[in-house]
Order: sequence, then structure tokens, then C-alpha cells
Amino acid sequence: MHNLLLVLTLLTTATFAHAEKTLPVPIQPYADLSGVYTCTGDDAHEGQYTGTVTMQRKPEHSKGSYASYDFKLEVPGYGTYLGHAAANGNVAAMHFALTDQSTKDYGTGIAQFNINPQGQLTFHKFYFEPEFKGGNTGLEDCVRQ
Repeated sequence: MHNLLLVLTLLTTATFAHAEKTLPVPIQPYADLSGVYTCTGDDAHEGQYTGTVTMQRKPEHSKGSYASYDFKLEVPGYGTYLGHAAANGNVAAMHFALTDQSTKDYGTGIAQFNINPQGQLTFHKFYFEPEFKGGNTGLEDCVRQ
């Protein structure tokens, strides 16, 4: 029994020690998420892509940890997606739509913002597009420049 407890203690300690080194650091609840981000994504229909996200806080529509943003995603070869974001602390919901609306390439994303080990603001986003090619999802990882 003593050996089992020792093994469990060592495993738990090693797991937590490793997690502390790799877990992102949360941002302050009133942080401004504005900026230009370099992104890589993986779209269920289109595959891997790169892009640039620009977010600009709208102070007149923000209060405390609740913030409103203009949102723009530019993807070479696909076009520009305009939208908006609503954030509470380090979590934001984003709506975006390709300027060519005939494609029905629009959707909603949810993103978690953190500080990476290099001290840069980052976000990880999951998105859903209900009408693009019969429905679509994707993931995106972005780093503020």
C-alpha cells in the first residue's frame, strides 16, 4: 500500500510540475484585447490556412470586464471577414462574415485569451459556420504582433 501511495504521489507531482510549465497564463480581467494577430487555422472543409485578425476595442460600448470590439479576419486566397466580438475578461464570442455573402461563409467563434510563455497575448478559437458547405467548424490559434 505504501508503494502505491508513493507511485501516485510521484505521478501527481510530475503531472502538476509539467502542467505548470505548459499552461498559459490568464490575462487580467480588464485587459484590452485590441491589436493585430497572426493566425494559423484548421478548417474542416478548407484545411489549414493562415490569416491576420485585427481587433479594435469600442470604449463607448464597453464597461469593466465587458468589452466590445470591431473584428476583421483577412485570409489570403479567401478574402476578408468582417464582424464583431463581445468579451468578458479573457473569453470572447466573435461573429464574422466573408464580404462576398454569396458563399454563406459566416459564423460564430468562441475564443480563450491568454499570455504565452514569451509574454505575448494569444487566443485559441473554435468556430461554427451553419451554412457554409452544409455546415462547418474549425480551430484557430493567434498571437498578437
